[in-house]
This record gives sequence, structure tokens and C-alpha cells, in this order.
Amino acid sequence: MGMVGGGTAPGAGAATGAGLLDVRDLVVVRGARPVLTIERLEVREGETLSVVGPNGAGKSTLLLAVARLLPWQTGEVRFRGTPLSRANELAYRRRIGMVMSDPLLLSTSVFANVAAGLRFRGTPGREVRERVGEWLERLRVGHLTDRPARQISSGEAQRVSLARALVLEPDLLLLDEPFASVDVAVRAQLLDDLEALLATTAVTCIVVTHDLDEAVRLGDRMAVLVESRLGQCDEPERVLASPIDEKVAAFVGVETRVPGRITALHDGLVVVEAAGAMIEAVPPADPAGVYAPSRHVLCCLRPEDVTILAGPTARAGGSTLDSSSQPRSSARNRVGGPITRLVPEGPLVRVSVGGPFPISALITRLSAEEMGLAEGLSVVATFKASAVHLIPRTG
Repeated sequence: MGMVGGGTAPGAGAATGAGLLDVRDLVVVRGARPVLTIERLEVREGETLSVVGPNGAGKSTLLLAVARLLPWQTGEVRFRGTPLSRANELAYRRRIGMVMSDPLLLSTSVFANVAAGLRFRGTPGREVRERVGEWLERLRVGHLTDRPARQISSGEAQRVSLARALVLEPDLLLLDEPFASVDVAVRAQLLDDLEALLATTAVTCIVVTHDLDEAVRLGDRMAVLVESRLGQCDEPERVLASPIDEKVAAFVGVETRVPGRITALHDGLVVVEAAGAMIEAVPPADPAGVYAPSRHVLCCLRPEDVTILAGPTARAGGSTLDSSSQPRSSARNRVGGPITRLVPEGPLVRVSVGGPFPISALITRLSAEEMGLAEGLSVVATFKASAVHLIPRTG
């Protein structure tokens, strides 16, 4: 990408490596209180990093700091190995594109909005017309070229905002809740188009979102911020299946979290006593002996990994491992108890089961109707040993 003024961009001309952006020991303070602390976070060349977390966790703060729009008190951000500073700040900003939740379009035509950055950089008029036309078409708003930007819909405005950022051919694209201002139907189409664009361009992207499904779909990796700190960063599937601690587990939808103590190991399985019940789990690789008898762990279980059994054998309740009174199944764990709550969620129903410990299941509404599920009905929640994720605890 061509540079116009502003000195030499950090990392310009450097050989492409694994890391495009490297955040080290970063602390952002507001009102004498740290609002973001990142010990280490690397953004790899060509990847999309999704950043998620509860409200107030520091997601937008991280994006603004990376964009050099918010100062940090300690630490550094390196771009292709070169620390960012006031001396190279302008050159660095010319290598990034940014899209906020509010498109913030200028009071001019759609074409002029997308062309603004190119004209500011002195790009020749013919090239401006070609590049703007290309990106308006790619974002499906080519028919709005001459329309005043203030007369288009919110979804169209966000597409124009994306075109305005991407027409600059940035090395790094920063997206802060890009779908927050549009309705559900428009968001679905925008998500489809953005996913396709990210897959067909070489741009590295950091996208902040509150929607876990969006983060999983867009991100090659997913960073979870909890209480202003980086809790975990890994491939989305690994974060969902193996959260590093209870706070991350709670955010990514692991509803059943039960503290317990390992009582035995047999046949490659760990047996955990939890609230008077016995749970079998498949432990992860354990070279350090973390999953050994008497060790304290947190048993985590996602609701979609739980199956509900209802009928005569379920009404006995109780909690067993491989009870002979239950139908044979590959699910090693069975926990009996009454249904305490049924919450419809579109075609699904969230079932909360009491007993030795609360457990949640997510089943289809049709299944719930066929089994005649109702609050107070005794059922058995079953789940495989491989579905239980163990997190080591101290004390």
C-alpha cells in the first residue's frame, strides 16, 4: 500500500512473519483505575482475531489503544516488530482501517464518503474512481453511488463504512461491533458478506463483538476479555470446549459448573465427587499430575451436551453412574432430579434440572413436547464423560 508523508511506517519493507501486531504488558488507565491489562497478545498476519467479553471488559478499549486513539500508561504495541511511537504514529495509522458501530458518514454522497481517504492521500482521480467503484460493488451498494449518505438505511451505511475502510487496502482492519446498529435480518446478510470478504482478502482483522456466534464464525482465533484482562486466546472451538477458568467458562456458555474432588482414576477416566454425586470425565493430557486423587477441580458442562430422559425409570430420581435401572447408553453420567424451569428459546427449550447440583440442557421444543416435560417432573440428565471439561482449582 502506498504511503503519503508521515515518515516511514513501522515495519515497512520488513519480511512478512507470523506476527503482524504484538501487544506486550499493556495497561490502560482511566480515572486512576486500570481498565485494561494485557500481558501478551499477538495478532498473526492474515488472520481474523475475534475479541469478546462481558460489557465493560475492555474490548473497545483494546481496539482504541491498538488504533493509537487512546493512550496507554505502560507497555508497548509492536507493528511488524517495530514499537509504535509518536514518531511513526501517522505512518502506522495510514496502514490501518477502522469501522465503528456507528458508521459516522460525512454529509455528502456515498461515492465521496468512500473516496475521502484516497483523495486525502493524493490518489489520482482515475484510480479513485476505479477503486471506489470496485468496493462499492463488492459491498453491494454500487447502486447508491450518487445517493446522499444521510438518505440510506443503517445497513447500507455500514456497508459504505466498510467500503471506505477497505478501499484504502489496509494491512490491519479494526472492527468495533460492526453489526450493532442494524437489525437481525440485515445483520445476517452483512455477516455473510463480511465473512466472504475476509476469506478472499489478505487483510488482517481484529473484530470486537458481543455476539459469541459472530466471534466463532468470523475468528480464526478468539480472545476472551474478562474483568479487563485477557482470560484466554485460542481457536474458537478450543475456547468453547476447554475454557481455561471459571470466568471464561461462564462467559462462553458453560452453564453447569460444579466444584468437586477427584476420588479415583480408572481406565483412562477421572472420577469426581461433586455435591454428593459421582461424575466421570475424560481428563486432558496431564503430564504434571494435575488430575490426581484428592485434587480439586471444576466440572464444566455445556447445555447442548446434556440429554434428558423422561419416563418410568427417570421418576426414581437419584444420581448414579451406569445404574442398572436406566436404559443402556454410551453416556457414562446420569443425574436425576426434578425439572425446576423450562425456558423456550425459538425452536429449542432450555431445561433446568435440580438434584445433587443444578444442571442445564438444551433440547428441541418437539422433544420436550413429546416427552411431556413440565416443571416438577422427575427426569434424568445424561452426558458423556468426554463432554465434561475439568478445570484445576486450588483449595
